[in-house]
Amino acid sequence: MAHQVSPLAPEAQPVLPPIAGVGLASAETGIRYRNRPDVLLAIMAPGTMVAGCFTRSKSRSAPVDWCAASLGGGTARALVVNAGNANAFTGKAGVATVTAVARSAAKLMGCRPAEIFQASTGVIGEPLDPAFITGALPGLAATAQPDAWSMAAQAIMTTDTFPKAATARVKLGGRTVTINGIAKGSGMIAPDMATMLSFIFTDAALPHGVLQKLLSAAVARSFNCVTVDGDTSTSDTVLMFATGAAGALSGLRSPADPRLRAFAKALDALCLDLAQQVARDGEGAEKLIEIAVTGAETDKAAHRIAMSIANSPLVKTAIAGEDANWGRVVMAIGKAGEKALRDRLRIKIGGVTVARNGMRDPAYREADIMPHMKGRHIAIAADVGVGKGRATVWTCDLTHRYIDINGSYRS
Repeated sequence: MAHQVSPLAPEAQPVLPPIAGVGLASAETGIRYRNRPDVLLAIMAPGTMVAGCFTRSKSRSAPVDWCAASLGGGTARALVVNAGNANAFTGKAGVATVTAVARSAAKLMGCRPAEIFQASTGVIGEPLDPAFITGALPGLAATAQPDAWSMAAQAIMTTDTFPKAATARVKLGGRTVTINGIAKGSGMIAPDMATMLSFIFTDAALPHGVLQKLLSAAVARSFNCVTVDGDTSTSDTVLMFATGAAGALSGLRSPADPRLRAFAKALDALCLDLAQQVARDGEGAEKLIEIAVTGAETDKAAHRIAMSIANSPLVKTAIAGEDANWGRVVMAIGKAGEKALRDRLRIKIGGVTVARNGMRDPAYREADIMPHMKGRHIAIAADVGVGKGRATVWTCDLTHRYIDINGSYRS
């Protein structure tokens, strides 16, 4: 089913430069879709380090299990991703598929199967015939190119209305290194690790343990701070690969090393860019919503309160209808299960104070924020009057098109 491009899509797609040690190829195999690529192969140079974060779902997919088990090896030679079938809740058949794909790709790469990382996205509960993928791998390996980022981002899409990509260049130990990232995500988006499939590549030389800690920190501040519909996927995966082609730094053992500050900052910004693109492409989305909570007992409490607001269907539908119904924000704060002082609550929409001291602000006039409600970017700020905890999350409105898209997802 084709979908109209989200009105919140970026005006232009970034051009991602080649990264030494990475080759990309995609193919149309017919797993579910027609006339578009649906399998991606990324080939990495020997010695490439890998880090990952995965869904905490108790019904996670076979590829997630495979990657989680393989991550401890620390190195990767290839990534294989398919769209259209999640290979989730497929029992022994799902395990057989990921095993077959890993063995086939490993034979081509001349490496161990555990160095082949995989991800699948699409319909849950339908067996995935590995022949769709294994049959395409030789051709993909033979045609991999260093500059095929745009097609790679398209190959992993499902209900996405635009490909998601970001890039950054930063100095690391006197050398210029590149970070490229692609992502997919539109529905079934709620954080419990990350909220999507996302794959990040860099030519920086980083030890496995350092890379993992940098990625985990970036995920916590980005992918874990967006939600579309409150539903955590079976397949959420973020993988990061570091080829080391830019040259190693001596004695690099900790993510707190001062030499990594600029790199960590760039990685955080890139992940946040990708995460916000997912919120912008929420199924049926018309408005991007930023929710900032302050005054909570802890940062974690602030995050839970912000997510309570972000996941409220009543808040999201009010914003879809351009209705400044701030009472629904009060409701969502109260149900979050975290400390909040009712008579010290302060709520702003679009920078205008609508409520304070436990009641409507006497100076508030709804007409003052109607222009803001009609815009594409809605800002909600709430101070709950308890402590110094703070958090910011992003979501989108909930429109009738969300029902249209999901009601016809398998048809």
